[in-house]
This record gives sequence, C-alpha cells and structure tokens, in this order.
Amino acid sequence: MPETHMRSLAKTISWRISATTITFIISYIFTSSVTISGGIASVEFIAKMIWYYVHERIWSLIKWGVNKNKHTKY
Repeated sequence: MPETHMRSLAKTISWRISATTITFIISYIFTSSVTISGGIASVEFIAKMIWYYVHERIWSLIKWGVNKNKHTKY
C-alpha cells in the first residue's frame, strides 16, 4: 500500500529533527559551546533539506528501477 503524502511529510520532518539533534550533540561534544553547536545544527538543517530536494529531483529523472505497473509488489 503506498504511503500518503502526509505520512511521508511526517516521516521527513521527524527524520530531519532527529538527525539535526544528533548533529547538535556531536557538535557540542567537540566544541562545548551551545552557540556554535546551534549554529552548526541550523546550517546543517537548512543545507540538508535543500540537498535532499535536489537529490530527489535528480533521482526523478533516472528511470532505472521504476515500475510502470503500480500494482506490482516489491
């Protein structure tokens, strides 16, 4: 069963928040600075959201592995 757009959006947001939290924690371990870690996490959050979109658009141009029959099971 295909996922709804809302489910995919919720998964995207929850993943980005959890990944950025990990980046913040790792940055804090290395810098011991909430300000620097917050800056790194903020830049990472925006940069990776933009890159994810570009990545998806590139993959949408690649026809390899795409089933034309939507009823085919994986």
